[in-house]
Amino acid sequence: MSAPRLRPVADMGVLVEFGDRIDEAVHAGVLALDAAVQAEPFAGFTESVPAFASVMIGYDPLRTNVQNVTAHIERLLGQMQSVQVAGTVREVQVCYEAPFAPDLPEAAKRAGLSEDALIAAHLSGDYRVYMYGFAPGYAYLGGVPQSIQIPRKTEPVRGLPAGSVMIAGAMGLVTTMVAPTGWWVIGRSPTQILRPAAENPFLFEVGDRVQFRRISADQMS
Repeated sequence: MSAPRLRPVADMGVLVEFGDRIDEAVHAGVLALDAAVQAEPFAGFTESVPAFASVMIGYDPLRTNVQNVTAHIERLLGQMQSVQVAGTVREVQVCYEAPFAPDLPEAAKRAGLSEDALIAAHLSGDYRVYMYGFAPGYAYLGGVPQSIQIPRKTEPVRGLPAGSVMIAGAMGLVTTMVAPTGWWVIGRSPTQILRPAAENPFLFEVGDRVQFRRISADQMS
């Protein structure tokens, strides 16, 4: 792992950049630092926000300063080379039948596959939760098989329902609310990912693995 780059963000955060691409080796550094600062926080620590290739570490400027925070992060980085963060494997149900998969025929056509082959490829993916973003519970999943990595649509579609299972390029997603999207909707899931009343409102933690399991339309009710 190359040396991360530390950059101050305003007067309340330090951005630690491990690379400039979506990559498991890069993300391993992100997960390791996130775990390390959670386990050994500094005085004034407020939050740690992992992303694809970076971690934003927040602090209270009334309790500490960027020099102290940077020194703490550098010490953690020097100690964590051998840290391995193993995520939990989460199962997500998905129905690929009409009317729950409106883009499946066109997505299969663009991938040069039959619909059954696209479904089989999607089910075979080794998915990892890289980050949350855009909307509550939107967990961005890396690991979409190369054979079904198709560019996103040129125009977004409004009003896609919660639970839409989508792909675009190398990323996958299961929506948690009604929203527009330019991604390809190839199925729908009844699995509840956003649980506002729960102590932990998100089903996934960053670093978790996701396995999709096919169900029939009768099982969606």
